[in-house]
Amino acid sequence: MTIEDLEKELKDEKLRCLYFFYGEELFLLESSLKKIKTLFGEMVKGINYIYIDETNINELISDIETPAFGYEKKLIVVRNSGILKKEGKKKSSELTKLKEKLNQYINDNIDLIKDTVVLVFIEEDTSKQDLLTTIEKYGVSVKFEYQKPIQLEKRIKAICNSYKVNIDSNTLKYFIECCGTNMQDLINEIRKLIEYAGTNGTIQKDDIDKLSIKKLESIIFELTDNLGKKDIKEALTVMNNLIYSKEPIQKILITLYNHFKKLYFVALSLNSNRDLVQVLNLKPNQTFLVNKYKTQAKYFKTRELQTILQKLIDLDYYYKIGKIDLQVGLESILCAYCS
Repeated sequence: MTIEDLEKELKDEKLRCLYFFYGEELFLLESSLKKIKTLFGEMVKGINYIYIDETNINELISDIETPAFGYEKKLIVVRNSGILKKEGKKKSSELTKLKEKLNQYINDNIDLIKDTVVLVFIEEDTSKQDLLTTIEKYGVSVKFEYQKPIQLEKRIKAICNSYKVNIDSNTLKYFIECCGTNMQDLINEIRKLIEYAGTNGTIQKDDIDKLSIKKLESIIFELTDNLGKKDIKEALTVMNNLIYSKEPIQKILITLYNHFKKLYFVALSLNSNRDLVQVLNLKPNQTFLVNKYKTQAKYFKTRELQTILQKLIDLDYYYKIGKIDLQVGLESILCAYCS
């Protein structure tokens, strides 16, 4: 089931007996779990609400069978227990036996579970296995992936509309480019902008520049744009602002190196038919960056990109042996390119 389908079900107040949530988009995962708890109603820990993790996973079957005294049903949340986790090469025989036992128990007692329990499993990741197949047979599994830009735009637009604040399509795209694709970060940033714009107000691009905390990767794009245009003053201003905001100088160096490495790969691939999403190893929610990389790569000759990469490698070496300050070294590299 998709995240959107799950949200629609929960909005319609439909509660199933079995859920399995996994993935990296924790904000939407937690929001769905919160909605399930709200729909479930009053919860008394140890009576009709049980929390299980890796320390007490062996008690799960016993907890399912124990009546929720005084309540119609019991909500059991099984989080990071390892029971549905993607296993490494070294498999635990004890955990394997428990999986088999639980899988058999659910199949044999699904009518009891439907009548008395809402069971929610949560893991960071998973792999195909019999227990997962059983959960999908009687309930649903949902992978909470980072949302694609078009999905994020829809969600952020809906939040703005609910507060009667306007934001146009281009500004919305710029907001996501600047603040990333993590839903929690976007919620935090859009709240500030909504408060600033006020009811019936409009969020402007300048508001984002003034108020939002931009992702380092977005700022590196801005720095590289200035560098490509040989605007050394603006390039240095962007870097100094990063340092002023207490971004670790080592992290700036690494991010800058990785950015130019991607530009180099793009430059090598522009005259071929290679898929740049694969070349850049972008996730599905990052594919909108392809055009930005292509645009920036055209600012530089392949030889120039090679030179910049080598200078960044040399800077790292000389910094480590104590021969140069990182900030001075980075400024020197930027100035040398623009000179």
